[in-house]
Amino acid sequence: MKITNLSLVAIAAVGMISGASADVDVKVGGQGVLYYQTMDNGGDADLFDKGTNSKANAGLQLNLNADLGNDFGLGYQETFLGTLGLEKNLVGGTMQNAGHDQSGPSLNSHTMTKLYLTKKLANTTLKLGRQELPKSLSPLAFTEGWNVFKNTFDAAVAINSDIPDTTVVGAYVAKSNGHSDLSNFGDLHATAGGAVGIKDGAYMLTVANKSVKEVPVTLSYYTLNNVQSPTGTSEAGSALWGDVQVDVGSLAKLPSPVQVGLQGGQISPENHLDDTTAFGAKVAGKAGPVNLTLAYSTVDDGPVAVKNVGTGVKTPLYTQMILNQDHISTDADTFMLKAAAPAGPGKLIAQYGASTDNSDAGTDYQELDVIYKFKALGTDMLAAYVMSDHDVDGQDPNNVLRFWTRYNF
Repeated sequence: MKITNLSLVAIAAVGMISGASADVDVKVGGQGVLYYQTMDNGGDADLFDKGTNSKANAGLQLNLNADLGNDFGLGYQETFLGTLGLEKNLVGGTMQNAGHDQSGPSLNSHTMTKLYLTKKLANTTLKLGRQELPKSLSPLAFTEGWNVFKNTFDAAVAINSDIPDTTVVGAYVAKSNGHSDLSNFGDLHATAGGAVGIKDGAYMLTVANKSVKEVPVTLSYYTLNNVQSPTGTSEAGSALWGDVQVDVGSLAKLPSPVQVGLQGGQISPENHLDDTTAFGAKVAGKAGPVNLTLAYSTVDDGPVAVKNVGTGVKTPLYTQMILNQDHISTDADTFMLKAAAPAGPGKLIAQYGASTDNSDAGTDYQELDVIYKFKALGTDMLAAYVMSDHDVDGQDPNNVLRFWTRYNF
């Protein structure tokens, strides 16, 4: 929906901007979401039972984007989260909330999840404020899309395209809201046997080059400011991450597409902590209508897990699945096989991963995901089954069911 000739005074009336009256173009959009997840906790609970093993949300997001003229732009997002009363008889908790009251997480709340200003200067675009950060350009501090709504960051980003076939991104990333409470923006943090705070944020420089279109290369460097160690000391740390995608099918003129990916990096937290080093590889191709991917990752026993420093949840590794992040991000070797094919009105995805735990605990892990993504009733829908199995005597696999539907407008 597009609304034209809306004054800044009108925008200020809904709490987004204050300023002198001027004609601007505003585009309004958003999404509505219903989200439900239940698990049996390895047989300790029953699927679909009301309890903490079953969670649900109803959510609404409103996005407003304005062209302010003179190459200035404005983005605003308000996020509303509730339960539609499902906690009374179907679920025992929520996937997300947007604020707390005196009794704890509010079941019906809202918060501002984006507010940023953009300015274009020749071949450089500045984006300042609360925003999403894509994993492709910020692999260690990125926006995740698996939950009801995405996490966002307080950041200043500059994107430049002066160099042919090259995108250069510089950023200062200050805070993130994680997932559980979208209204709570806190310091970045790494996982090292306990949260390691990055009190003064991180500076990032990413260079993405496509001079050889069949071999795009992306390299990111982070300076981690005021890293707090578990002993309380603080120093500056750094991180380096690279990714190369090779279109082998085009280079070798093969009859069917074949893609090879290589990734790797190192996190150096300083503070008398060792480096953490990671490497990953994947091969993707087609067998008839089926897309196949085989991936491998290895992370050494460095104390800092290879995880998103904005959320502490997902990893940038090729072997990332629905629930396996805690088992692939540190001191582990992981293989994953994935197949995806059209099925009816949607796409069916099956993926299996096995992780070898190289630590003294030696708790190996395997996971099976069966996911169906489809369109129905004018909405995007997902239904997923996850079998999550830890190699612990006497512990049964955890079975998880997840459903969501999204209507974009």
